[in-house]
Amino acid sequence: MQGIVLSKNANLYTIESKGKIYKINPSGKTKRQGIYVGDNVEFEDSITKVLPRKNFLIRPPLANLDRLFIVISPSPKPDFKLVDKLLIYCTLNNITPFLVINKCDIVNNEFLEKIENSYQSIVKIIKISAKNHKISELEENIKGISAMAGQSAVGKSSIINAIFKEEITNTDSLSKKIERGKQTTRLVTLYKMKYGYLADTAGFSLLDMSLAGNLDYHELSSYYPDFLEARAKCKFRSCLHESGDCGVINGVKEGAISNLRYENYLGILEELKNSKRF
Repeated sequence: MQGIVLSKNANLYTIESKGKIYKINPSGKTKRQGIYVGDNVEFEDSITKVLPRKNFLIRPPLANLDRLFIVISPSPKPDFKLVDKLLIYCTLNNITPFLVINKCDIVNNEFLEKIENSYQSIVKIIKISAKNHKISELEENIKGISAMAGQSAVGKSSIINAIFKEEITNTDSLSKKIERGKQTTRLVTLYKMKYGYLADTAGFSLLDMSLAGNLDYHELSSYYPDFLEARAKCKFRSCLHESGDCGVINGVKEGAISNLRYENYLGILEELKNSKRF
């Protein structure tokens, strides 16, 4: 039989297969290999094989992530460099990103316009209010294995609570599994939704950005699709878009490229030059 690992408790794994739930121990071989939430596995009396992974996150420990919801809000002030890092992270790991604006009940038009002008051409933007339970667009886009990431206090826990209050379908009791205000668990659990699974990782403020691996700073601008047309106008193919006869800089001056995105690029470029990773 084949199934997906929903959770792990010590040496016991909860697996869903064809709508049924199984509690299974690993074989010696698969235990040594490592089994993680999100893994697709083969099992009989024990887990006998871990199928090839699409990707793997070390922190939080999660396999086969399909969609990442990058959550921002008007308060606290968004860290847009982090947003860009997460977008690049998604590209590197074959993950579909979404930019989620929470707390839209208190947002102003200037804030929305700034984000839309900078990001609507490169990532789908979803506007929600967890406080008012206006989260239907987010729920409709939870497909495959999905997770959330973002700064602390943007409302990730509130979003998960708003979703789980009505949508959680696993057999474990939500009240025993999660007490959001107290951060009682740092274990990852997948909860089945209408179209996929949502990873309960709200105890983690950010993904481990070192997972992006060694990204050469010369390649960074290729992860900015909004730079693509302007890059062709640079005098030198090796241009890093910091100075000189540069199509990207001219694009920023002309308003064709978001100054916010360009400043993020320069900040990440400097980090990569110093450390060769995020």
